Amino acid sequence: MPPDGLTASRPAQELIRRQLDRLRGDMRRDAVTSATVCELAARMGIRPADASEYLSGLSRESGVDVLEVALSMRGGDPPPVPEEAKVGVPEWIRVALQVPHVSACYLVPIHDRAGRVIDFYYAAMSPGATDVTGRSAERLTGHRLIVRNPGVVRSSLYDEYVRVMETGEPMHRGPFEYVEVLGDRLWPASLTARAVRAGDGLLASWRAHDDEERLVSGWERAQRIAELGWGEWNLATGKVRWTRQMYEIFGREDGEGPMPIEVFPGKVVPEDQAVVDEGLRTLLEYREAAETEFRAMHRHGVRHIRMVSEPVLDSAGVLIAIRVLAIDITASRRRERALAAAHSRATQARRQAAEEQRVAARLQDTLLPLRRGTLDLPGLRVGLRYYPGEEVDRLGGDWYKARALPDGRVLLAIGDAMGHGLTAASLMAQMRSGLAGLAYTGAPADRLATWLNELIYHGSSAITVTGTAIIGHFDAETRELAWICAGHPAPVLVRDGTATLLQVRPGPIMGAMESLSYTLETTPLRRGDLVLLYTDGVVERRGRDIEEGFEALLAAAHGAGADEDPERVLDRVLAELRDERSDDDVCVLAVRVL
Repeated sequence: MPPDGLTASRPAQELIRRQLDRLRGDMRRDAVTSATVCELAARMGIRPADASEYLSGLSRESGVDVLEVALSMRGGDPPPVPEEAKVGVPEWIRVALQVPHVSACYLVPIHDRAGRVIDFYYAAMSPGATDVTGRSAERLTGHRLIVRNPGVVRSSLYDEYVRVMETGEPMHRGPFEYVEVLGDRLWPASLTARAVRAGDGLLASWRAHDDEERLVSGWERAQRIAELGWGEWNLATGKVRWTRQMYEIFGREDGEGPMPIEVFPGKVVPEDQAVVDEGLRTLLEYREAAETEFRAMHRHGVRHIRMVSEPVLDSAGVLIAIRVLAIDITASRRRERALAAAHSRATQARRQAAEEQRVAARLQDTLLPLRRGTLDLPGLRVGLRYYPGEEVDRLGGDWYKARALPDGRVLLAIGDAMGHGLTAASLMAQMRSGLAGLAYTGAPADRLATWLNELIYHGSSAITVTGTAIIGHFDAETRELAWICAGHPAPVLVRDGTATLLQVRPGPIMGAMESLSYTLETTPLRRGDLVLLYTDGVVERRGRDIEEGFEALLAAAHGAGADEDPERVLDRVLAELRDERSDDDVCVLAVRVL
């Protein structure tokens, strides 16, 4: 049997191996290309940027990969420093080079025939100076800069030296990630560099930050945040640096040393492998920072760990290392008890919410038993459709009322109680039943709306409940519709096959304030006219402007015939809109004038 987590960690380990192979291949490609560009520049007496363009042009014209072109052009000794470029080093500069405790040198520029700087050479160096690969002053003095250290070109340090030489403005850069090229290899280092124009050349210094400095720097950052571990996986060299806290977090003994990146996925519990795999993919493939939380196997049991990781790129964009901050977030027994209690409360709340939704659904069924069909009323034939929200927790407060009154008029109303669930269903019942009772007073629609607002406003002292509505009376003798709008979508009038929105001065929603008044609208209708009353679920869609919803409804209603049965109109309109059905309630009345 494989060790716990080994099988589950194989995808992540394989990903790491593939990415490391690819990255190391890219590093070699970059090293060879960078070194060749600098050799070409020295041989041809041109600037490195021109040599790079020349190499790329050869690759394009020949159809051969730039790496193969670079390999074919390598070989031979680079040209020496031109005699005309050599100058005597002033004595004061030699004295100055004895002072720095860091590596320093005097760089003298090499110019082309046009007078442009195309390289520098090491004219003098400080005692004990070395480059990032460890080469001493004896191996560098008298040699060309870009040939001995191609890394200055790929890191843009060369361009900054040229700028200092041309403008006289000093340069200070760092710490930054510098990568030297030597023997087809990349040598990463954290570097701080300075340069100042002096006489005929530059006084330049650099300081490579050693492992101890980088470790201390990482530890100081971790201490500031408290109990954080800091680490670095160097992908180029395979070296790993850890602070003491990282050993504690991952349960490793001092003698084991830091954990290689290839071993890391195997410490993660199988259930959390997918999270870690995604984090590694973000780092290695997309080269973006990643924050992950996972459980890892520890010598004292399973630990919960949160880790923030960032890719380290050199100036050429090559991934050379991964740095991490990690913290053990294992919960205490008190927190575990609190989480268990919270889970219990949440479960109880879900059960209560589900019960409320069941009650709301039964209330809707009781109040609106007819969800499709037709109603024959004085001077009207009314088709209706009502579709509750498809999900239980989306049950809303849509309602309608269509009935003949003792005075011969027909009450037509449609509304929407705000919200979902039991609260909305209860308000829907209050609005519908309240309007039914008030309608028998014979009062006009604007008065009914004012009374209904008072009923809703004073009906609940615990919370504010609101709703929208269209309330109207149809007179069969005059064929006039007298109606009000309380914050509700305007009705659609289809006349002679053309659908338009009725113009309205919308009144305020109901229940928001006390003592509201509404404006009574009067719309003359004709035989064959069709009026659509609907709720917002017909026109509103998530992520879409409401005006687009109105346009879709008008387009669907366009062409309805004067003799077409209202049920058929509803079938056609809703069929055209069905692909865009929202998850809200939908209620529509198609009122045909006879």
